[in-house]
This record gives sequence, C-alpha cells and structure tokens, in this order.
Amino acid sequence: MNTKEKPKSKISASRKLSLKILLLTKACEDLEQEKQERDDEKVQYLGEKLPPLQMSGLSHDDLMNLCKELHGKIDTVDEERYDCEHKVTKHNKDIHELKLKIQDLGGKFKKPALRKVRVSADEMMRALLGSKHKGSMDLRSNLKSVKKEDVKQDKDLTGEVGDWRKNVEALSGMEGRKKMFDA
Repeated sequence: MNTKEKPKSKISASRKLSLKILLLTKACEDLEQEKQERDDEKVQYLGEKLPPLQMSGLSHDDLMNLCKELHGKIDTVDEERYDCEHKVTKHNKDIHELKLKIQDLGGKFKKPALRKVRVSADEMMRALLGSKHKGSMDLRSNLKSVKKEDVKQDKDLTGEVGDWRKNVEALSGMEGRKKMFDA
C-alpha cells in the first residue's frame, strides 16, 4: 500500500463547485466595477483637460486662433505620448536584459576553459571559407621583389637631375623623346 496517500477533502464536491461559482461571480463583479471606475476617471480627466468648445458666434480670425491653439495642444500631447512610449520601450528592453541575466545566473551552465590552438593562416582560411579557399597564404611570396640593379639605376637618374628646367628643355619636342629612348 502507498504510504503517501492524498488525504480526503473534508468539503464535498458540490460545496466546492458552489464556492468556485461564488468566487467567479464575485471576480466578474469586481472586474465590471473596476472597468466602470476607469471609464469614470477617463471622462473626468478629459472633462478637466478638454473643456467643451464654443464655436458659435466666433469670427473667422477667432476660429483660426482657436485652431492654432488646438494644434499646439495636440503637438504637446504627441510629444508627451512619444516620450512615454520611448520610456516604456526602454524599460521593457531593460527588463528583458535583466531577465536574461537572471536566467544566466540561475543556470548551472559553466563556461569551458578555452585552449590555445596554433593554426596557420592556410588552415584558418580553409576552416572559414571551406572549398572556396584557393592558393596559399604565404605572404612572403606575394611581396614585390626589388632588384639591386633597379635601385642603382634610380639613384643614377635622380643624381643626373639638377635643375629641372634644363631637363625639361632638353627633353622637349621629338628630339628629347628620341634621346630618352636612346638612353
């Protein structure tokens, strides 16, 4: 026989049902009363903030001023509404972030210790790009090689240049180009 049996309720099923019905009817009445109170508060607030408009007997200029005044009030209300919406979205975002932090703290997840792994550039590119990776990442082979003869020639050319005006006059026209190709 099971040692932990559920103790029998001292209240009969019909009594439980009648109590549930009473609780539900009371809750419905309370909800209706709260809704009525909110509607009354809304009407009262609007009555304070928006007095009834009296447009009869106003001239065209007075109506224009009234419209401008109403537009100003609408703008201020829209600004307040926007500010409130922005605050609410910011608070909701903060609440969501805090809930995530609580979940992270409450969880039993432990971050594993990361190991240092030596990976060459080629292996890393193959891992990232997969089959798209072509060629090797030997960076030294991609460097431009400079021959020592070219460096000496550049120094000779820069050594010859003294006054640039003489150089331009000597090389101007077809004769100058011919000299460049001959040299």
